[in-house]
Amino acid sequence: MGEQDTPVFYWLGQLEYRRAWALQAALVESRKLARIGDTVLLLEHPHVYTLGRRGRMADVLLDRGALASAGVAVHEVDRGGEVTYHGPGQLVGYPIMDIRGLGGPSRYVRALEAALIEALASYGIEGHRQQGMPGVWVGEPGSERKIAAIGLRVSRGVSSHGFALNVSTDLAYFEHIVACGVPDLRVTSLERERGGTVDAEAVRSAVAHSLARQLRLDLNWASDSSVERLLDLKEAAGASLS
Repeated sequence: MGEQDTPVFYWLGQLEYRRAWALQAALVESRKLARIGDTVLLLEHPHVYTLGRRGRMADVLLDRGALASAGVAVHEVDRGGEVTYHGPGQLVGYPIMDIRGLGGPSRYVRALEAALIEALASYGIEGHRQQGMPGVWVGEPGSERKIAAIGLRVSRGVSSHGFALNVSTDLAYFEHIVACGVPDLRVTSLERERGGTVDAEAVRSAVAHSLARQLRLDLNWASDSSVERLLDLKEAAGASLS
């Protein structure tokens, strides 16, 4: 395997949503041209509501003034799904990878769910799937709570967007949207389920290991200098991510 084909995991810290979206687009084009190998971006966003291709602005329950006062951005994006929230304390993952070797989009979604379920299990939390509703849930029938959301875009076999796992997320922000198009959707976080604080870096490590296993990737963390180069969007499209 050549250097450009080696999967690389990046921790980008907190990154504004539109900047991360532009970065994904640049990396997708590079992946299609085989300039880079499979790449996984891990990060968090400032407060933002995003509307997927089935999303409706009516599902954002605050007007523009209230959104501005709360410091929450809103973006219509090209992933699947409806409305969701991203913010501090949430681990977001954007795998930019050729998923054809995994069997296509449906199996890829199952692999993402399996990775998150596996990572939650390491904290004693039993996650599960819900039929017809991508993501990961906890709780018994009748009291299910969503702990992780999944929304994707696939272009010529290459994935973008991905998942969002609530770790120490302020869940009150979900009260101002019809999350995932489901009225009164119950949401939760890893810390709420554990009943105490968790180490965010340890969660990130657990999720990365599970992703590598379920997506059949080598777990190679990018160096600090590589992260700095990646975040220069002018260079991102043609950069070698080794």
